[in-house]
Amino acid sequence: MSILEKLGLARKKKAGPPVLGEKKKKEEESFSLVKSPYIKGLIFLGFLVLLMASIPRTSFKKTTNYNVGEPWRQEDLTAPFTFALNKSKDEIEQEKEQIRKKTPPIFHINHSARISIQSRLDSLYHRMQPVLNAYATWKLNSKNQETTSINDSVRYVQEKSQANIGIDDQSWQTLLHSYINAIQSGNKETADNRYIGADIKSQLEKSIDELLKDGIINLNKSDLSLDEITVRDLRDRTEQNYNKANVRDLQEAREYAKYKFSRTFFDNAAHAAYQIFNQVIRPNWIFNAEATQNRIEEAMSTISKTKGAVAKGQVIIRKGDIITKDKYNMLQSLAEAKSAKASTYEIWLRYVGDILAIIAVVMVFFMYLYLYRRSIYDNNSMFLLVFLAMGIIIAASAFIYNWDGVSSYLVPVAIAPIILTIIFDSRVGLLSTFTLALLTGFINGNDFEFVLATSTACSLGVFSVRDIKNRSQFFFTTPGIVFLAYGVILTGFSLSNFKGWEDLLYNLLYVGINSLFIFLTYPLILFFEKTFKVTTDFTLLELSDTNLPLLKRLMTRAPGTFHHSLQVANLAEAAASAIGANALKCRVGALYHDIGKMEKPEYFTENQAGQNVHDKLKPRMSSLVIKAHVSDGVKMAKEHGLPECIIDFIKTHHGTTLIKYFYEKAKEQADKDEVQEEDFRYDGPLPHTKETAILLLSDCVEASSRAMKDPTYQKLENLINRMIEDRISEGQLSDSPLTFHHLKVIKDTFLNILVGIYHSRVEYPEDKKEEEKGKKSKGAKEKEAETKHPSGVYQSGGKSANGESEPLPTTYNS
Repeated sequence: MSILEKLGLARKKKAGPPVLGEKKKKEEESFSLVKSPYIKGLIFLGFLVLLMASIPRTSFKKTTNYNVGEPWRQEDLTAPFTFALNKSKDEIEQEKEQIRKKTPPIFHINHSARISIQSRLDSLYHRMQPVLNAYATWKLNSKNQETTSINDSVRYVQEKSQANIGIDDQSWQTLLHSYINAIQSGNKETADNRYIGADIKSQLEKSIDELLKDGIINLNKSDLSLDEITVRDLRDRTEQNYNKANVRDLQEAREYAKYKFSRTFFDNAAHAAYQIFNQVIRPNWIFNAEATQNRIEEAMSTISKTKGAVAKGQVIIRKGDIITKDKYNMLQSLAEAKSAKASTYEIWLRYVGDILAIIAVVMVFFMYLYLYRRSIYDNNSMFLLVFLAMGIIIAASAFIYNWDGVSSYLVPVAIAPIILTIIFDSRVGLLSTFTLALLTGFINGNDFEFVLATSTACSLGVFSVRDIKNRSQFFFTTPGIVFLAYGVILTGFSLSNFKGWEDLLYNLLYVGINSLFIFLTYPLILFFEKTFKVTTDFTLLELSDTNLPLLKRLMTRAPGTFHHSLQVANLAEAAASAIGANALKCRVGALYHDIGKMEKPEYFTENQAGQNVHDKLKPRMSSLVIKAHVSDGVKMAKEHGLPECIIDFIKTHHGTTLIKYFYEKAKEQADKDEVQEEDFRYDGPLPHTKETAILLLSDCVEASSRAMKDPTYQKLENLINRMIEDRISEGQLSDSPLTFHHLKVIKDTFLNILVGIYHSRVEYPEDKKEEEKGKKSKGAKEKEAETKHPSGVYQSGGKSANGESEPLPTTYNS
């Protein structure tokens, strides 16, 4: 029941005939997109379908939580049937490693290597011949003292540089001198076959044939871990194993050729032959990594995953026995055997049991929203936001669970509760924490350790953002708290269960990554804000900056209004904090509630510095101008993209109060029947939240207190009481959830702040001189004050509770 209904002062609505189609209109509203139960049902059903798809059906689950080193707390366990004993992952990995080490590398014979080498050798000699000819021509012409000898020497140098033969000067000199000697001892036609280069080529071909027949591998023998290699001849379809001592790599082939050349030629010729050999030689046994890997995988596929069996009736473990690695392996083998032997009927029975359990968990959260958070439940958009945030975490958990080798602690479960806490409140965040911890625990094989660690870490994460004030608090404090909470719980379980440090560090690594993922919460909040049109404390903190363009413009165009807004913001923020309302929202709403006055700032007394423009207007016109600042403010707020919750402050900060001064003035100038009271009332609507109601009270109290002369504690107390009682009697608070207790706290808060603002100060000598100068005009000013508002607006005076004269607070500038 509202305050007015309790007081019996609520205005009665005029009775009249029922509006045609009113019932139909209500039905359409109840089944709109925002409140349609069908859409709500689809959202909830979609979340359940996601959960059903996330619960594993084919993989086995441990029947109880047990770890190596713990005592077996169940009754004696015997084998219900004969089952194979599985090898551990370490054993299988050891066998795979043995296969990798014992599988010889496979080489393929390249039959085209001989042709390629011969072609390279012929090309080298073909490029060498013009150099030999040019050298011989130069030397012979020089010997015969021909005039062209200089040109011949130049041509020789050019031919040598163009030939690009990779041999040194010593080898060149050996070949050139041998060639010129062959010419001088015979003729040019026979010199090509008689000089040392021809002998070198013949020996090269013999050595290359011998080496290629034995085989030259394209790997260094030192890189081969095995003493054996496999050589495949794809042309002849043969495969043969060789000891690596009987084959040569490229370096050994070069050393063998060098030895052969040294036995055949003199030193200079052997050196030239060796350099030419290095230019043309290539391996002909080529390593095939793909064929080698295929053979390794083929061998691995034959590894048996079992190592014996456990007979039916054999005791696996007795109650109180310590779970060793062998016992643990037997328990795991039994669980997997049960899963493999389970019929389709049994699998579906287990799956249905899991579904019933998760439905029970989700229904607890659903009923919480229905009973205690109807604002979320009734709004399909907010309902979707809640289950979408939770659904993202469920999908991520299911994905990670099916990713082998990755810990479930990688999933940042805390993101969803933190988002819901920032958007709604910490209670929604806490309920979502426990719901998600249980649901992800189902996905991860009913792991109690995971559920407890997740619940603790996420709860502390929710507490850390419950009253967030800045981004640094969010980016540094929250991830640190989540990491420490996970670390403490995991360390505790590791110590109590005698787990190794390796497992603990492994999980902590993923927890660290998990904590870093919390940084994604900020962009996700921006996404939810834009998508679902909600306003979080992040947005309110940004809007509270008085350096924003809209507030800077208000300060420039209407400085009096800006100062008034700051004072109202202080009052509203303190009052909201005192009764547990959203203090930040109250402050931001107060800062923007009068932005509409920027359109015509000179029509409001706090911005006037001389003549009052209302003196030239009729009361009705003045009233219209004053009322317009609300609609102008709403329009301006929408143009600048202010959130809807802030626009509500602008709409409701006067409610439907009466602009009393102009109403009374209009009655004086015309017959009472010609003046309609509704023409001098604000259009509303009435404030419907604690925050908007606080702003309405803060606005009128601040404006009235500024108009008071010589404020004292008693005067301010009387003023505040009268202002709030007037608003109650006028019905301005009838739609708000404020209680009498709230109003008492608000009154006390207003009084404490205003007393602090208008406190008395020490009177200095200069002040006394100014006071004496002003005594001469005191009589005239007192006479004027009886008819004129101190801020420049004429109105009739009123009596306070203590009998002193005070201006009426319900002026247009409030």
